[in-house]
This record gives sequence, C-alpha cells and structure tokens, in this order.
Amino acid sequence: MFRKAQSYVLFVILLSALAVVAQTTRHPLKLEDIPRFRDVRDPQLSPDGKWIAYVVGTTDTKEDKSAAHIWLASIDGTNDRQITFGQESESSPRWSPDGKYISFTSSRPGKARGSQVWLLDRAGGEAQQLTETKGRLQGYEWSPDSKRLALVIGDPDPESEPAPSPQPGTTATPRVPKPIVIDRYKYKQDGQGYVLSGRRSYIYLFDVATKKLDRLTTAKFDESSPAWSPDSTRIAFMSNHGDDPDRDPSAQLFVVDAQPGSTEKPLTTAAIRAGRSRPEWSPDSKWIAFIDGDEKKFGAYGMDHISLVATDGNGTPIRFKPTEDLDRGVSTARFTADGKSLTFFVTDDRSVYPARASISGGAVEKLMKPPIVMSSWNTAGGRTIVMSGGDTKAGEIYAFENNALRQITHQNDALLAELDLGATERIEFKSKDGTDVNGLLTYPVGYVRGTKVPLLLRIHGGPNGQDQHSFSTERQFFAANGYAVLAVNYRGSSGRGQKFSRSIFADWGNYEVQDLHAGVDHVIKMGVADPDRLGVGGWSYGGILTDYLIATDNRFKAATSGAGTAFTVAFYGTDQYIIQYDYEIGPPWNPKAWETYVKISYPFLHADRIQTPTLFLGGERDFNVPVQGSQQMYQALRSLGIDTQLIIYPNENHGIQRPSYQRDRLERYLAWYDKYVKKASGPASSATAK
Repeated sequence: MFRKAQSYVLFVILLSALAVVAQTTRHPLKLEDIPRFRDVRDPQLSPDGKWIAYVVGTTDTKEDKSAAHIWLASIDGTNDRQITFGQESESSPRWSPDGKYISFTSSRPGKARGSQVWLLDRAGGEAQQLTETKGRLQGYEWSPDSKRLALVIGDPDPESEPAPSPQPGTTATPRVPKPIVIDRYKYKQDGQGYVLSGRRSYIYLFDVATKKLDRLTTAKFDESSPAWSPDSTRIAFMSNHGDDPDRDPSAQLFVVDAQPGSTEKPLTTAAIRAGRSRPEWSPDSKWIAFIDGDEKKFGAYGMDHISLVATDGNGTPIRFKPTEDLDRGVSTARFTADGKSLTFFVTDDRSVYPARASISGGAVEKLMKPPIVMSSWNTAGGRTIVMSGGDTKAGEIYAFENNALRQITHQNDALLAELDLGATERIEFKSKDGTDVNGLLTYPVGYVRGTKVPLLLRIHGGPNGQDQHSFSTERQFFAANGYAVLAVNYRGSSGRGQKFSRSIFADWGNYEVQDLHAGVDHVIKMGVADPDRLGVGGWSYGGILTDYLIATDNRFKAATSGAGTAFTVAFYGTDQYIIQYDYEIGPPWNPKAWETYVKISYPFLHADRIQTPTLFLGGERDFNVPVQGSQQMYQALRSLGIDTQLIIYPNENHGIQRPSYQRDRLERYLAWYDKYVKKASGPASSATAK
C-alpha cells in the first residue's frame, strides 16, 4: 500500500514537472504565428483618466482579411475587454468630453452607406449610428462642450453611387465606367488612385442633438485636421489656398469661428511650410503649436519642426528654439496643463523618446532615456498613456507615470511567451569616407557566439525613416530560420540630423550604398556573418537600394527587390513623386538633370554587371512605386540569363494588405534565400561592378 502511494506521488510530481516544461518551452517564430499578433493602436483616455478606448487589429486567415474592433481597458489594467463586435471593422474611438459616449467610425450596415460615426452610450445599450454623410468621412473631432462634431468629409465619387434599380420585367444593365479625366499637376496618390479635379475635402459642423450638418467655410480648397478651441467657439485647421496647391503640397494654418459659412483667417503664409498634422491650442487659447517642415526641394528628406503662432493673428509664427537646437525631427507637440511647456517626441538614433521644454525657452528635458520607441501620446484627467514596445516586445499601451512606463494592455503577451526570439543589439561603424553610421543586428535564434552564420541585409524604405527599437516580425522570422539580420540607418535616414538626411540629395545610390556595404563588412569583421553566405533585400526605397547594391558588388548570393525602380527617368509622370522629380533632380529635358537621371539609373543601364539571382515583387495597383520598376529589372535579368522571378500581387497598392499575400511574400523571401544563400559555397567575391 505504501509503495503504491509513493509511486502515485512520484507520478504526480513527474506530471507537474512535464507541465512546467511544456509551459516554458518556447519555439522560434513560425509563419503560423504571425497572423496571431494583434495590432494595438489609437489609445484614447476618458476625460476622467480612468478608462482607455483603443483599437485591436486581428487577422482572419480563413476569410483572408483583417479586422479591427474597439476595446476598453481600465487605467490600472485590471479590466480589459472588447466592446464592439460588428461584421465590419470599427476604428477611431473618441470620448465625448462629458464622458457620456464613446464614438467610433465604421462601415457597418445602417441608414447610410460608407464610413459613419457611431455612438456607444456609457450607460449601456447597442451602438447607434450618428451621422448619415454621403461623402467620404475622413476624420472627426468632438467640441469641448460635447454638443458638436467637426467632420472632415470628401466629395463623393460619382462612380461609387449604386446603379439605378431595374424596372420590373427588365434586366439590369451593367454600369459602364466613365472616362477618367486628368487635368491636375499631381494626379496620382497610392491608395487614393487618380487625384481628380472637383473632388475636395471640407470641414463640416454636425450638431449631435439635431443631427444637422452644415459646411463650416465657403472656401474651395482641401481642408483637414480640425482642432477646437478650449471654449468651443473657434476651430483651427490646415489647408492650402495657393493658386495651384498641387505644386506645393504644404499647408497653411487657419482659424475660423465655429459657425456655418464663416470666413477663415490665415495665421501662416505659404512661406511657412506647415504639415497636415493636427494643430494644438494652448489652454488659454492664445497660442497654437503646429508642425512644419523644410523647403520644398528637400521634401524627401524633411525634418519636422515645432512652430508657435498667436491666435489673434497679430505676429508671425516662430520656430520653437529648444527643439531647433536639437537638430532632430519632432512630433506630437502638446501643451502641458498649465500652458507653460510643450511635450513632444524626438526621433533620435534608433529611438523615439518623450521630451519637454518651456515655452519661454531653455534646454530640452528628456523624459525617458533611450533606447525607447514611443508614440500615440494621449493625456486626460491628469493621466498620460502612450504606445511602446521593443526589439522583442510587440506594441502595447502603457501608462506614463513619473517618467516611467507601466504596461496596461497585454494583447500579445501570451503569444510572446511561446516564442524564442533572436536577440537584437546596437552596432556602430564607419563608412568608407569616415562617416559614423549605425544600425541594428538581430542574431539567429540559438546563436552560439563565435560562429559564422548567413547574413541578410534588410534595407528600410523612405529613405526618410529609421530602423529603431521596435518589434519586427520580418527580422524575427528570418532569425527563426537561421539568419542574422542587419538593418542599417544609411545616409538619407532620419534620426541623425539635417546634414545626414540631406546628404543624398539628387545623388541616389552613392552614399547609401557605401554605408550599407560598410555595415556588412563590419558584421563580417565581428565574426558573425559568413562572407560566403550573404543576402540582401528591401521594399520601396529598400528595393531601390537593393538594385543599386547588386549592380555594384557581386558578393551577395541572393536578393529580393520589392517595389523598386532602377531606370528613374522612366517613372517621371507615372508615380506620385512629380514634385521630387521637378525640384530635386529637375525635368528630364534639362540637360544637367538628364545627366543626373542617367547617373542614378545605373542598375538598369548597367544591368549586364549584375550576377546576383534576384526575386522582384510589386503590387499591381501601386501608384507609389509602380510595379513597372520591378518588371523592367526582371526583364533585364531574364534577358541576360540571370536567375530571376517576378511576383505581382493582384489589386494591391504599395503596402501589401491581403493576409495570404503577406504570408506568400515571406514564404518566397525565405525560399529564395534558402536556395541561393544557405547553399552557397566557395570563396566570396569582392568584385566591384560599378
């Protein structure tokens, strides 16, 4: 009897131990894990600071689509639940300032087609449709007194209206699309399609009680980013009243009385190149802080600035000197409750950190030390929340308290607990000409120090962006499959100041290529990268730079080039970058500009120097970087007998959205690299093609 009891106890202990092992065993990231990640975004604090409404995006692999719904969490994180469950997605949650309602936008079936504003009563009940607009709802903002909404509505597309119902006994005739009439200087925009005359976006006033809708102004210009004054009597907004706004897309700041048909007053002129982000009123309504950029020709490398202007229209805007002394891009400027300081985010050297500075001047105070990446600053009821994550941590909502973060949501914690992720570290090195360059190196899962492994150089787009300390499923996917992954913030990237960003102006494929090669050389010298097993790839400007790299050096065993271009002049007038062509390089009929076009088109004009097997990809309806760029390079390499393949994703724009296509792209990347990089052998080539 004793032996049986003893055996039973040992059996229970063994089962418990096995359960612990099962709970703690982690596995490298698989393709099947990626759709399980939840996209947490747009957190909004209730007026009393006790609750957070936010959006969670999910992927339905069976239906091959993405969805988004509204969740509600208490500020202490103890109560976190989904509150909308429609068949259609919901987004843009906002609290009425009196705290009675949570509003959101959705295209769920209702009294009017398209995206509308819906209301959830905090006292309970189902969501009710609030607006019945006929145009394209692009944004909305509650008035501080909770009585009205400022709506941004675009003119409706006549082609989107349903065809008349057939008469009884007749057969419906398919609607024949009308010819597309183009007469604007800038006539393309990815995701939007053709930009047509006569279709603008205006600000409307919507009375919540009566549901009456009125135009705010009578101007005939695109309007955006409405911001109510604290007393609900005025609205600041962004617009462009130039003779031909297409030729200079920067905006000007206006203020208008919040009454239908009012006339707006300009607070800035065209000399101040304001952006389209939401302006910020000071608590006493005397000042507005807004974001502005650099001169037009540097638009591709612009660094955002904070400016202040008096709301009475007397005086000129002034740049906020504390941030000007930083020589770094800033965003999300907010007045503190006492109106004496501004808080903002600073993009700096792989981080985005929070900072504060006094309106009266002085030094910028870092509120958290890097490395950190934060976004979505939101303050109410004496509380502040932000979005943050890390190299091995997906984005979640955090309370920002006493200059420290406290995690509130845990949408991805369970999944991350299952995963064995590759470690990421900062690296710094010098480029060919001595310029200091940096990046991030992600090691393969289970990497043993001192061993050499296959290396993938994955290049970010932009170029005006940065690889930073935030979670990357792509880097982790490659790390899970035995690759080290190098991300380099080459010249042209943000986070390193104006000179660093502008250094590639009208000189593409030069300094960036030097920096990228220097990064690869550095990781080889570290003893991490096997020089015989190197791969490269990227999307957008990352695809463009991939083409430059394989045309200058044949040491890469495989490349994947997504949404890239290589014969630059062929894209004049075919994509959305006409301003950059005309003002950075110049029109191609200008002899000096033509020389530049020829110089920066060397991957296509010297494609015979390329020996790297390359996979080209693109979206069929991409107006940002049309798929013709990938088609041209594919055709060149196919004609030359180089191993190549072209993948076109039907009906996709610049960013591939369909979940099955996102999976397909990763599968093809991995298969291509496995075929040519992991199986590569023999001495590494250092032949320079350029």
